[in-house]
Amino acid sequence: MGPTGAGGRRGQEIALVVVVAAVATVAALIAPPGRTGLDALGYALPVVAAVSLLARRRLPRTVVVLTTVCIAVYFDFDYPGYGIALPLLVALFSAVRAGGRWIALVPLAALASSAVLWVLAGQSVRQASQTAFLLLGWIVAATAMGAARRQFAANVRQLEERAADAERTREETAHRRAVEERLRIARELHDSLTHSISVIAMQAGVAVHLANKRGEPVPEALTAIQDAGRDANRELRATLGALRTDAAEPGSGVDALPDLVGRTVAAGLPVTLHRDATAGRVPVAVDRAAYRIVQEALTNTGRHARASAATVAIRRLPDSLVVEVSDDGCATPDAPPRPGIGLLGMRERVTALGGTLSAAPRPDGGFLVHAELPLQEQA
Repeated sequence: MGPTGAGGRRGQEIALVVVVAAVATVAALIAPPGRTGLDALGYALPVVAAVSLLARRRLPRTVVVLTTVCIAVYFDFDYPGYGIALPLLVALFSAVRAGGRWIALVPLAALASSAVLWVLAGQSVRQASQTAFLLLGWIVAATAMGAARRQFAANVRQLEERAADAERTREETAHRRAVEERLRIARELHDSLTHSISVIAMQAGVAVHLANKRGEPVPEALTAIQDAGRDANRELRATLGALRTDAAEPGSGVDALPDLVGRTVAAGLPVTLHRDATAGRVPVAVDRAAYRIVQEALTNTGRHARASAATVAIRRLPDSLVVEVSDDGCATPDAPPRPGIGLLGMRERVTALGGTLSAAPRPDGGFLVHAELPLQEQA
């Protein structure tokens, strides 16, 4: 509990003490006079009993004993009224609610002893019995209310625990289904992609080997196909491994962009890379997303843009990582390319991180992908 909550509870406790002390004192003042009129002790006993309630949460049994002593002394001196019983009832309710049901025997024993003393002091048996039974009824009522409040709190806790168990069961069921779905996707991807990519890489490797054996120059595109096949196979296996486990999504980051650019250049598209020295020291999710955005943008440029060159710029700002990929291709504001799955995937990655993405033709021709990825984790 914070300071505000603790201060509020303390204020409530003080208000309770003031109200109980006031009620007990006023009840004594308006009650028919007893054999002993109110004096300093008669005024002090209700106040002491009420003030002791400040400790009823920390020392509930001790407060019951103290208020019992106060009420016993009050009635033994035959002060007027029954308001002195109120602090005892509040203390007894709190103690029983906290689990000390047997503490009710203390005021009951004191009541029985006082009743005997009242008769010995000259009160009639009828008057002593009336006072004793009235106090007994209040003590029993306070004990019963405390026990009922404790049982109610126990029932609420039990319901909350059952609700929490049910929620955990739902979460476990959802997690198990997610694991089963990941395994199914992993099997499908393995069966449909891994073999094909391996065959492509192997055939490219055979072509490179035959060219070397015959002394012929190896086309750069063929080498790029071989390297891209190996990298794709490696990343696909890593992704399938992540799907089979609860591990975080693996893959390359900003530090791997030079290799990506090198493969793109080898495939026939000149690319210039500008990267801040600190751009790689970012959260893993941002690092991964930046790499994938550049990868997808360069792939789209190579496939669709008919560009002669491309530029990749990675800049780290105080609170975000800026990723820009531009080309000098055929896209114009009057003839923008139709968005495909690649752009949709980029937008989903950026949105998941709380960032922004723009992908549109440049005014002077070509295409620009601009993404800003926040470096702070999203709430």
